[in-house]
Amino acid sequence: MPETIAAIGEEALLDGFRLAGVSVFAGSTDEEILRAWTALPKNTAIVILTPRSARALDPVLADPRSPMTVVLPA
Repeated sequence: MPETIAAIGEEALLDGFRLAGVSVFAGSTDEEILRAWTALPKNTAIVILTPRSARALDPVLADPRSPMTVVLPA
């Protein structure tokens, strides 16, 4: 199974990534963002985060088993 690239955050900032085949998990509250993180497919290799989602996920991003993350510029 090929590895997946996903994006988590505000849909308006991430919608264009769908054109490149990125799986977009929209969320604007801390709860929605955390729910999206736990819903990531097991084969997710890279997660693109908005600055808002990166702040919400800060406690879980330190886990070395987490996928690699990239934060969009503010």
